[in-house]
Amino acid sequence: MIESAVYALLNVLSLPEVGLIAVFFVSFFAATLLPMGSEPIVFAVAQANPLYFWPVIVVATIGNTLGGIVNYWLGYGAHTVFAKERQSRWFNWLKRFGAKTMLLAWAPIIGDPICSLAGWLKLPFWPSVFYMALGKFLRYLLLLGLLLRLPEIPDGFWRQVVHWFL
Repeated sequence: MIESAVYALLNVLSLPEVGLIAVFFVSFFAATLLPMGSEPIVFAVAQANPLYFWPVIVVATIGNTLGGIVNYWLGYGAHTVFAKERQSRWFNWLKRFGAKTMLLAWAPIIGDPICSLAGWLKLPFWPSVFYMALGKFLRYLLLLGLLLRLPEIPDGFWRQVVHWFL
């Protein structure tokens, strides 16, 4: 029953009008402090609709960047609450490199907190957004470029992967 539900969901996500919306929301929430990743849905939609390679990258980048901006503003607002922590190594590193550290906003584990710390330190907003978007765009471009260029993987492999997680 669960297996058929997963396949039904994947079929719905392969519809262009649903897939891009799903990519946006999953990418947005994945960039907040919620523990989830956007890569599986980005890959699934791009794989199901090869003509949507660039739209998927753009939509995922926009959603992920907007989620990073939410983290930035959360950090900005938390500035006064945790003022004691300003002397840690992370803060000094962010102060030293400034908005360019937002290029790492795509990175697992550290990317979301970096966005929050940038807001906390009140790094310049638009340069931070620019570097955040650039890093996320390059991640999606590289990720999809590699995954879609791999030799054809048999469907049986993906079915086995689904079974491992169910």
